[in-house]
Amino acid sequence: MASAALPDAPVSLRLGLVVAYPLLCHVASVAAPATAGLWSALTLASLLLWCLLDGLWQRRLSAWLWLLASVAGLVLLAGSAWAWMLLLAPPVVFPLWVAWLFARTLAARRTPLIARIVDAVHARAGMPVEPALQGYVRRLTAAWALVLVLLAAINLVLALSVVPGGLLSGLGLQPWWPVSAVQWSWLANVANWGLLGGFGLLEYAWRSWRFPVRPDRNLWHFARLMAGLGPAFWRDLLR
Repeated sequence: MASAALPDAPVSLRLGLVVAYPLLCHVASVAAPATAGLWSALTLASLLLWCLLDGLWQRRLSAWLWLLASVAGLVLLAGSAWAWMLLLAPPVVFPLWVAWLFARTLAARRTPLIARIVDAVHARAGMPVEPALQGYVRRLTAAWALVLVLLAAINLVLALSVVPGGLLSGLGLQPWWPVSAVQWSWLANVANWGLLGGFGLLEYAWRSWRFPVRPDRNLWHFARLMAGLGPAFWRDLLR
């Protein structure tokens, strides 16, 4: 019964946590030192819930044990500066993880990740995928992997440059280009999404011009077609 309810509730909860994380992270970055640790712990808890959501929804014992152990650790960290410093890691780790998901599908005898999406959308619309588009989406998969690696590198430089509380300042070193925690938050939690969204919009505009015969009428329609592929497709896509 739990698995039958999985397609609806976890998707909405996951989206809520995706929205909550950057908001909580920014609050932790601008909070007074006395409360920064608490807000940082809450931010990390929202990220933890996002990672464990499917297991928790399916009532897996291992997921609940991970949650309890992690919450206990966050409670201990909430009163220290380490809680906020841990927030520097996700903007580096997660883009690298997603870049790896893209890049691994470029191996021989595998279908590039974006090609799988395009194939599914075209199949749903009853349209064939032209050979030129097949080559394009392979290069696009590689481009997304490269953009994400670049984003992770930028975020690593920012994590090194935060003063106080950054990686270099924590070691007693002065960064060459110091940024405040608030500046880091705007760059890591807002500008990141702007960069990815801008790349996506430019790519869609170029693809629409380059391949005018397509199943979607506009960007909104394309998003609806992708959503219509269903939660099962998106879960299997990342495996």
